[in-house]
Amino acid sequence: MTASYAIGIDLGTTHSALAYVDLDLSEGEDVALHVKDVAQHVGVGQIEDKKLLPSFLYLPHPGELAPGALALPWKADHAFTVGELARQLGAKTPMRLVSSAKSWLGHGAVDRRAPILPPKTMQDEGDIPRVSPLEASTRYLAHLRDAWDHANPDAPLAEQDVVITVPASFDPGARELTSEAARLAGLEHAVLLEEPQAALYSWVQRSEGGWRKQVKLGDVILVVDLGGGTSDMSLIAVTEEGGNLTLSRVAVGDHILLGGDNMDLALAAFVQKKLEQQGHKLDAWQMGALVHACRNAKETLLADGAPDAAPIVVPTRGSKLIGGSLRTELTAKEIAELLVEGFFPVVAASDRPLSRPRTGLRAIGLPYAQDAAITRHLAAFLGKQIDATEDLAGFVAQKGAFLHPTAVLFNGGVLKAPMLARRILEVLNQWLEADGAPPARLLEGADLDLAVARGAAYYAYVRRGKGVRIRGGTAKSYYVGIESSMPAVPGMEPPLSALCIAPFGMEEGTHAEAAPQELGLVVGEHVSFRFFESATRRDDRPGTVVDRIEQLEELPSIEATLPAEPSAGHRSGDIVPVRLQAAVTELGTLRLEAIGNKASERWKIELDVRR
Repeated sequence: MTASYAIGIDLGTTHSALAYVDLDLSEGEDVALHVKDVAQHVGVGQIEDKKLLPSFLYLPHPGELAPGALALPWKADHAFTVGELARQLGAKTPMRLVSSAKSWLGHGAVDRRAPILPPKTMQDEGDIPRVSPLEASTRYLAHLRDAWDHANPDAPLAEQDVVITVPASFDPGARELTSEAARLAGLEHAVLLEEPQAALYSWVQRSEGGWRKQVKLGDVILVVDLGGGTSDMSLIAVTEEGGNLTLSRVAVGDHILLGGDNMDLALAAFVQKKLEQQGHKLDAWQMGALVHACRNAKETLLADGAPDAAPIVVPTRGSKLIGGSLRTELTAKEIAELLVEGFFPVVAASDRPLSRPRTGLRAIGLPYAQDAAITRHLAAFLGKQIDATEDLAGFVAQKGAFLHPTAVLFNGGVLKAPMLARRILEVLNQWLEADGAPPARLLEGADLDLAVARGAAYYAYVRRGKGVRIRGGTAKSYYVGIESSMPAVPGMEPPLSALCIAPFGMEEGTHAEAAPQELGLVVGEHVSFRFFESATRRDDRPGTVVDRIEQLEELPSIEATLPAEPSAGHRSGDIVPVRLQAAVTELGTLRLEAIGNKASERWKIELDVRR
């Protein structure tokens, strides 16, 4: 069946959304793009269509809700709920609430297929059902699929052109897991797109062709995407091709687990001190509820036309207090002081994120950034990318201590708060002034809640050869570790170098040229492959050898047993001469193939996303 719609899905940390382009009504840059309202529970037995689906999953106790209370138009009942009701119920019983599944999906140090959510606590009651980050993500996608299919029975979502967004900093394992969640939800052919690119696509589409008047050749657009769980930073250069302006993504930042969730925790810690001063000590269960209450208060106080204060209610167990709860409030002034000065302090362009010694033992949790100052992370990103545009036609070599953006595009729910967006721009322009550069201008017209979904839908449309395409490809160069051949020496491991297999900017759906070196591949034995990446080594080509691997960032290793081929005369433990060739799939994930001297000798090294 031919697709009737180009679909974009923002699988967000805090909210998810779905947008679509009607292909029959769109041509060129004249695009019929809409946001789909998603049916969901907003109260027990109460269903409404809302543009945002909160990315929360609630796992109720078997007797907690009446039979049929979680029925949806497409299913008589559910043993769980996602969306607005899940968030409401989880604020009262946080130990049954799954949140930040997307951040866990990108956490390579845990088994992301294992039932680890909600995370266990030291005071865990033990009867809580649990799901994996993969399953939670699948359930969000399945809800969006069912809501779409119910409203569009003649155009099932699985038969449309679907694009799902991921953080630009997601590693290949997290991207592959996102793709697997899509397949488990019945979206077999979904394609991935980086969120900052989606935000820029949305800005381009909403301008209806006017984007060419807002930027010029030589501009460097800084995209700052602050969501619920991550801070993403990307740089897009405005280039020229055949006399027409084009957009080229030239850099992305590190995977920084720092966003709205951290702000909620900071507010909860502040309110906790308030309550302790009143003589109330909170247990871990109440702290979980307090975090969700602070999230709601934050969203209220940072919205347009916000009140001066928002109430905070913390439930108690067995309390004799009236209403069985503790009550206080957060004021708009407190929010401003805590969030602006705590997360967006005025710092120098030379400042870098602070680190502290780690405790030897810690609870299993997300690897949050150690420094909460987003402005310091931004300074580090721009300082690292000083040479990002030096090889582009129409660009002059940068002078100064950091790359100078000329324009800024904001995205993410956190930046809906004008005071936070304003502070970032103020700090950036202070750096530019001190470096002798003109101030960066703010690109107007961004839709901070829905831009990613809208941009993904537009990209699904662009993939059909229409509209304006941003040149991207891989945001990093990729390498595989090569162990040196040397005699055994007591106390000394063989030196390890890194071989470039995929260069920076490699387009999705393409193969790199094979590296010229002939290497020895161990077959028939369980072995480990070590992979590395670099966001700054843009000139390395397949076959470039990096002797100092500390210059690179190491990715999770891959454990594999590549089969010996008896028909080719191989035995377990043999070392077969091969050359390496990498490919980047349409999903943006890396595939490595070892090619032997005989036509039948080919081994694919698949990504082991369970590590």
